[in-house]
Amino acid sequence: MANIIALCNQKGGVGKTTCTLNIGAALHQLGKSVLLIDLDPQAHLTYCLGIAAHELDKTIYDVFTKGAPLSEVVIDKNGLRVIPSTLDLAGVEMELAGVPGREFLLKEFLDRHNTFDYILLDCPPSLGLLTLNALTAVREIYIPLQTEFLALKGMSKLLDTIEAVKKRLNKELAITGIIATRFDARKKLNKGIVDTITERFGKKRFKTLIRENISLAEAPGYGQTIFEYAPKSHGAEDFLALSKEIIKRR
Repeated sequence: MANIIALCNQKGGVGKTTCTLNIGAALHQLGKSVLLIDLDPQAHLTYCLGIAAHELDKTIYDVFTKGAPLSEVVIDKNGLRVIPSTLDLAGVEMELAGVPGREFLLKEFLDRHNTFDYILLDCPPSLGLLTLNALTAVREIYIPLQTEFLALKGMSKLLDTIEAVKKRLNKELAITGIIATRFDARKKLNKGIVDTITERFGKKRFKTLIRENISLAEAPGYGQTIFEYAPKSHGAEDFLALSKEIIKRR
């Protein structure tokens, strides 16, 4: 069975999409079969891979609204497989308002296509139906956190949502990884925040720190992963180390 992992944080700009994309790319480099699913109506993961979301005929939207199979919605990008998103996804909550069991639509889809080593879900920066579907479908949650002062602010709402889903919909749900991002060793503040994250989450924090790296910001503009754009950068080094750590935890 696949290791199905949701990357969540309702705070924007923490590196959630960057983590989803480059963890997936690193796992693929390490010989794992990977499926990425873009659940964000902004389609950032889709565009980061050089896929024009606004030109697509079939996306994750069709999975939710029409029950489309994997073969109709998946795109292969150099061996990395992705189910893209679209702006149409923004209206899916209203469209599915009267659908019984709407929280389980993604889980039902993944149960039918659970043939990958890893399935990574890039959740939107909100706690609506799309994120609820993700939390119902997975056992594991990774939370990317910036090593900045406001990183832990607003976490309580996300943690409350996770506990509510665990209680009512998915008893196996758990936070299993905290990813510290945008780390700069020259800044005392960053080091202090890492210490705070470690105190709060303990061994759930991955040892690998994702350092601040300009190449990580530039790569999406070329529709490339960090391994395609700058394979010798700190960004590539960090995500490869993080992915090895993920595999080791298995």
